[in-house]
Amino acid sequence: MQLLRIILSPILLPISLIYGFVVFTRNRFYDFGILKSNEFNIPLISVGNITVGGTGKTPHIEYLVNLLQDKFKIATLSRGYKRRTEGFILSDIKSTEQDIGDEPKQIKQKFPQINVAVDADRTNGINKLISSEPDTEVILLDDAFQHRKVNPGLSILLIDYFRPIRKDFMIPLGNLRDNKLEKKRADIIVITKSPQNISVEIQNKILHKIKPASDQKVFFSTFSYGNLKAVYNNDMMKNIEEVMEFEIFLVTGIANPKPLKMYLAENISKKIQVLEYSDHYEFKESDFKAIENKFNKTASKNKIIITTEKDAMRLQKFSNIAQSLKDSFFYIPVQVEFLNNQAENFNQQIIEYVRKYQTNSFIYPK
Repeated sequence: MQLLRIILSPILLPISLIYGFVVFTRNRFYDFGILKSNEFNIPLISVGNITVGGTGKTPHIEYLVNLLQDKFKIATLSRGYKRRTEGFILSDIKSTEQDIGDEPKQIKQKFPQINVAVDADRTNGINKLISSEPDTEVILLDDAFQHRKVNPGLSILLIDYFRPIRKDFMIPLGNLRDNKLEKKRADIIVITKSPQNISVEIQNKILHKIKPASDQKVFFSTFSYGNLKAVYNNDMMKNIEEVMEFEIFLVTGIANPKPLKMYLAENISKKIQVLEYSDHYEFKESDFKAIENKFNKTASKNKIIITTEKDAMRLQKFSNIAQSLKDSFFYIPVQVEFLNNQAENFNQQIIEYVRKYQTNSFIYPK
């Protein structure tokens, strides 16, 4: 993909410049009040990025759910990317990825007790949530950094450690969907997917390049991978130790599988074959045939198919596949961890915001 962009750069650069100018103008219209941002009397926490996918939004949303669910009545709201429905939907445990999208389905499956809603119009979605679930105390806005029709009370910007925004270009030449200077709107910046052993020197270099404002907090987070869970059998699990040195067939349809590939190679097995698809890829029956053919061609008895949790949401709808393939298909859960013992500081800032907002809001009188 990168090579293709270099080849096509004489064509893509003018398009990127035009796109960048349109985005810049739109942001200034919001800054100057020509276009209106809506505010709500309920704590709104936005988690987003300024690049096209791959920064770990869903695991960070799940981190916030874990942090807040025992203290507050929470809900999540996203647009439901690539769903086949329209308008506002308040999901239930039976909602499919076609109804609400793969990421909201993943969140609903892991946290069935919270409200998970989708709506491309975030303003309408918030109003509908408040109307249908009036006891909601905080709403987490998934992928809403560019959605300036809503002004969140707390904005968290995620930046992928492996894709620094200062070296990137606007789409289609690069991965930026917003101007890198717009990071000024974030209250918190998180450098995601950081190596667990990242040195203080490298962290300081990154901070120097980002140049955060004095009131912006910057955190470094990494991924922690759990034991394997079966895609087609909810009761089946495998400990990582059980598959050490297995031949791995890695099936991914995410924006940036590099951290996962590194983890598998460093901790489980060097024998990895990768079947890589585009982000949010909609798998077809023919893809399973290709996966099955590759899998069966390998003579090794110790082999396994590993995919991501998000991909598993899209793969579960296929039932008409060989049982041997089903039994070999596992996904690897992922959790966010904050480096430098900064989890407590991050958690405190989030909880203080929600409590302070409730105290200052007329909906939550003292």
